[in-house]
Amino acid sequence: MLAKLNAPQRDAVRYLDGPLLVLAGAGSGKTRVITHKIAYLMQACGYAPEHIAAITFTNKAAREMQARVAQLLPGGASRGLTVTTFHSLGLQILRAEASHLGYKPRFSVLDQSDAAQILSELLKATDRKVLRKAQYAISRYKNALIGPQAAKADAANEEERQYGVLYERYQATLGAYQAVDFDDLIRLPVELFQGTPDILEKWRRRLRYLLIDEYQDTNACQYALVKAIAGVSGAFTAVGDDDQAIYAWRGANVENLARLRDDFPTLEIIKLEQNYRSSVRILRAANTLISHNAKTFEKRLWSDLGMGEPIRVVAARDEEHEAQGAVMQLLAHKFEHRTRFSDYAILYRGNHQARVLEQWLRAERVPYSISGGTSFFERAEIKDVLAYLRVLANPDDDPAFIRAVTTPKRGVGVQTLERLGGYAAQRRLSLFAAAAEAGAERQLGAKPYGVLRAFCGYLGHLQARAMRDPAPAVARDLLSAIQYEAYLFDVEEQRAARTRWDNVLEFVAWLDRKAADEGKNLLELTQSIALITMLDSRDDGALDAVRLSTLHAAKGLEFGHVFLIGVEEGILPHRESLEADQVAEERRLMYVGITRAQRSLTLSYCRKRKRAGEWVSGEVSRFVDELGDELRISGKETGPSPKADAMTRLAGLKAMLKK
Repeated sequence: MLAKLNAPQRDAVRYLDGPLLVLAGAGSGKTRVITHKIAYLMQACGYAPEHIAAITFTNKAAREMQARVAQLLPGGASRGLTVTTFHSLGLQILRAEASHLGYKPRFSVLDQSDAAQILSELLKATDRKVLRKAQYAISRYKNALIGPQAAKADAANEEERQYGVLYERYQATLGAYQAVDFDDLIRLPVELFQGTPDILEKWRRRLRYLLIDEYQDTNACQYALVKAIAGVSGAFTAVGDDDQAIYAWRGANVENLARLRDDFPTLEIIKLEQNYRSSVRILRAANTLISHNAKTFEKRLWSDLGMGEPIRVVAARDEEHEAQGAVMQLLAHKFEHRTRFSDYAILYRGNHQARVLEQWLRAERVPYSISGGTSFFERAEIKDVLAYLRVLANPDDDPAFIRAVTTPKRGVGVQTLERLGGYAAQRRLSLFAAAAEAGAERQLGAKPYGVLRAFCGYLGHLQARAMRDPAPAVARDLLSAIQYEAYLFDVEEQRAARTRWDNVLEFVAWLDRKAADEGKNLLELTQSIALITMLDSRDDGALDAVRLSTLHAAKGLEFGHVFLIGVEEGILPHRESLEADQVAEERRLMYVGITRAQRSLTLSYCRKRKRAGEWVSGEVSRFVDELGDELRISGKETGPSPKADAMTRLAGLKAMLKK
């Protein structure tokens, strides 16, 4: 089983004498090491699958890992193995131990928009920037294991003290709702383990060996969870790369790699430096670039895949010219080399850069998919409608109930919901069921109780219709009854409201098509809610389409040919990172982009760009100079434009083919 691994990979799989850190460079086969180590633990070391946990950050990575383990251990031998995300593991622990934290087993998990709605009510504000800032502050406290009291006590100024007060009220509201948010899924298990040693011991006996992927992306809370379960013996393998630490903005702490040496003095370190992805030239440029960062651990990637093409650097007049040039160069390259569209990716620093690219790709009829943006089914207006449908399908879905009963507003505020949440907790009922009980009137008062009863009554009536009537007809009647279109035009500017309402109509049309194709009613469609978010879970790799992606979303992916656009000062590195002295993280982001490429890499920048309606001069990113000598600079003022050059090549190739 280990014969196809290189020597450091085999060493990493076999090492079981204590805690292990595997420094896995880009494209060095880290997933192969993790999956082979799982198989080795079971086949050679006698571990039962239920005593092993592999932890990663995304559902997609977990699914891929599970599939690869199943290939190594066919016949269901891996049944019982835990391959999961940090948050899914936290949820599993909380479901099992809910009573120790004062929660009912069927507590609700709020997503980001549900949480933002609570904060909006607490702050009496709807400004998205204000709400995002508040969410970020509370998330930062939780990920650092700082409670509300400590947040208030340690506040350095009045703004921080106010965030501490908001944090306290927010947590009280979650408790009343019998709900947790995304960050609580890690924080609460850690606090439980710290305060209840016998429960911690139970989970240590259950999860006897841990394998942690993308370790450089862990925050303080996730590190504490790993440390608690692993115990002093340190029965774990952590796999990470400090050169790919690009998530400090969401709480990740690359210093967790260095902390392993302090907390586990017997830590063994194995480096994976052979890259199986990229050409020698691409790796040389990546190594030269990242050498400008201070190093936690020294390593240098190498490859035996040949020198490959020089890295092209292209100057464009403006972003329109840059996008057109990238698309035409891509088409010329594809025509010349007989490749697939899926062999290409166009990467960028921010989602806004995709707009002009999409225009040119559509104009040239190039199929494409987008990563790193907001999927259609994650838009606020679609989630509003889905909240109603979720309650119809499952009246015990408390987060959906909360979102539905408060959108549009109908006189049910935070205080009413807090009282209802308290009553529901006492009676061990869902919010929907609690609102239907006569006893709730004493807790809520006659007027709020009347509003809730009317709301629940209407949903009950609609639920009966949803079982028999066509799905789109029920959905349209729902939208009409709650006056959702009028609500959008009340809370948004005209253009934004129109866009959001068009999205809702598109969703209803989608329901119409699904109902016709699958012969399902509205409840049946809603019960398969996971399928409704298929844009997030589909395997884009199976599509023959160019991938458009932010650099952050491209991490973990690879493509034959990569175009990295907007490589200029103020974009990459981003101007906010320059002000916050975070250039090292931006350099790592550039490094991630470069190491996505297997055979060719083209970088481009604009000499001028529009910002806030004004033209400003562009300057090539400092990172280009830091790439070393493996570059071919093109697009000079005196030479032909990259677009014209590509179009000439494409026309010539087509003419030759005709002959």
